[in-house]
Amino acid sequence: MSERSEQAPNPAPPPPTMGPTRASTLLVAALAAAAVGWLLISGLYYGEHGVSVPWLPTVTIAALAILEAYLAYNTSSRIERRSGQEPVEPLAVARFAVLAKASSVAGAIYAGFSGAMLVWLLIETTRAAAEDRPSAAGGLIASVALIAAALWLERACRVPERPDDDVRGPGRKP
Repeated sequence: MSERSEQAPNPAPPPPTMGPTRASTLLVAALAAAAVGWLLISGLYYGEHGVSVPWLPTVTIAALAILEAYLAYNTSSRIERRSGQEPVEPLAVARFAVLAKASSVAGAIYAGFSGAMLVWLLIETTRAAAEDRPSAAGGLIASVALIAAALWLERACRVPERPDDDVRGPGRKP
């Protein structure tokens, strides 16, 4: 017999898990988007004759940040079972956690893009650049608010540890 047939089969890979969003993930996403944003705006911004920076993405991201902050507050109070709150559905919490993870990365991408755009517009001396600075700054502020709300929602989706779990120990009944 060969050595291969005598060896034990490879163990199955561990099941996929979803952990908290890492700051490094958000930082890399923001830096990559900043680099792309800098290249795009420096090559495509034509000042007086170009298209101005729109407000619609900023308003959309700000609305999403408000929605996620509300969901975080509501979910947190329902998981902690504060007085007058109904229990939260586990599937809804899983969906909120996925939304939070996606939103934090999307917020980081838009923050990097808006930050690069804002820096470039601050360096540019044209009147059109000066008029576009508020919308770029608003985009940066809204995306940072989205990141904060998404991380809060992600944290709110965690199941709190109960103090009686430690006392009973594994395998003991209440």
